[in-house]
Amino acid sequence: MYSLLLALIYLAFISLGLPDSLLGAGWPVMHVDLGVSVSYMGIVTMVISGGTIVSSLLSDRLTRKFGARIVTVVSVFLTAAALFGFSFSDRFWMLILFAVPYGLGAGAIDAALNNYIALHYSARHMSWLHCFWGVGTIVSPFIMSYALTNSVWNEGCRIVGYIQLGIAALLLVTLPVWKVNKGKETEEQKSIGLTGALKIKGVPFILVGFFAYCAAEATAMQWASTYFVEVKHISEEQAASFASLFYIGITAGRFLSGFVSGKAGDRRMIVVGACVLTCGLILLFIPSDDYALAIAAFVIIGLGCAPIYPSIIHSTPGNFGAENSGAIIGIQMASAYVGSTFVPPLFGLLGKRLGFEIMPIYLLVFVALMIVMTECCFRTAKKNKAQPPLPEQV
Repeated sequence: MYSLLLALIYLAFISLGLPDSLLGAGWPVMHVDLGVSVSYMGIVTMVISGGTIVSSLLSDRLTRKFGARIVTVVSVFLTAAALFGFSFSDRFWMLILFAVPYGLGAGAIDAALNNYIALHYSARHMSWLHCFWGVGTIVSPFIMSYALTNSVWNEGCRIVGYIQLGIAALLLVTLPVWKVNKGKETEEQKSIGLTGALKIKGVPFILVGFFAYCAAEATAMQWASTYFVEVKHISEEQAASFASLFYIGITAGRFLSGFVSGKAGDRRMIVVGACVLTCGLILLFIPSDDYALAIAAFVIIGLGCAPIYPSIIHSTPGNFGAENSGAIIGIQMASAYVGSTFVPPLFGLLGKRLGFEIMPIYLLVFVALMIVMTECCFRTAKKNKAQPPLPEQV
C-alpha cells in the first residue's frame, strides 16, 4: 500500500507537468489561428499564475478541511476540464476563461502534494517527485508536435486532457490507498494562517529565497531559445530544440540527486546545487561564437537547479514544524509563482534594451539572493530550535 500510494503521487506530479510545457509548444501556431499577437501568451500565463497563487494561499485551509487526497483528485479533474476547454477554444477569450480552472487546479495540487511528501516521505522521494514533473514537461511538446503534424493544435490539448482525465479517474478509484498515512496526518490541527506563518522567524527569508530561485529557473527556461538566437546567432528551429536542454538537465539532475539527498541533507543539497548552477553561468560568460559551450552551460544550469526546489520544500517541516508546514509551503508556492511570473518578462525588457548577453549576470543576481536568503533561513531556524520554549503564563 505504501509503495502504491507513492506511485500514485508520482503519477499525479506527471499530470502537473504535462500542461506546463504544452501551451508554449503549440503557441507559434495557436496565436495565428486565434488571430492574436504572439505576445498574448503572456496574458494567458498571467491568468494561470494568478489562479495558482490564489489556490496556493488557500491550499492549507482546503487540505485541512478535505484532506490531501480529495484536493489532489479534484485538482487533476480541474486541469483536465481546462485542457478540454482549451481544445474547443476558437477565440482568445475562451483560452483566458479556461486558464482560470487550470491555474486553480495546478496551484492546489502543487502545494498539497509537496506538503504531503515533505511530511511523510524522505528527501529522495521529494527529488524524484519533481523528477516526474520534469517527465511531464518533456512529454507534452512531443504530443503537441504529433498533433501539429497530423491534425491541429486543439488535438494536442485534447490528447493531454484525456491523459489527465485518466489519471484523475485512477486517483479517484484508489482513494482508500491514501489511508496508509492516516495516522500521521495533521489535517485536523488548527491552521496558523497567512499572518501567523509570516510571524514565524525565518519564514520571510525562505519566501524571498524561493522567489529568487524560481525567478532564475523560469528565466532560464523561457529565454534559452532567444539567447541562442540573439547571442549565438543560430536558427530559430535549432534554438527551439536546444531549449529542451534545460528540462533534460533538471529532470536528470533530480533523478540523480534522489540517491544522495538523504545522506547529504537539504541544506547541503541547496548549496551544492547553487555551486553547480553558478558553474553553468560562468560558462555563459566565456566569449565564443561556438554554441557548444552554451549547450553545455544550459545542461549544467539545469543540473544545478535540480536539487534546490525539492530541498527547500522538504526542509520546511524540519525548519518550522510539521504543524506549520502546510501553511508555509502554500505561501512558498505563491512566492514561487510570483517570481516565475513577473521576473522573466522583466528580463525580456532588459534584454531588448541592453542585449541578451546580460542573461548570466541577471541570473547570478537572483542566485546570489537565493543563497543568502536560504542560509539566513537555516541559521534562524537552528537558533529557534536551540532556544528553550517560553514558560506558559498562568
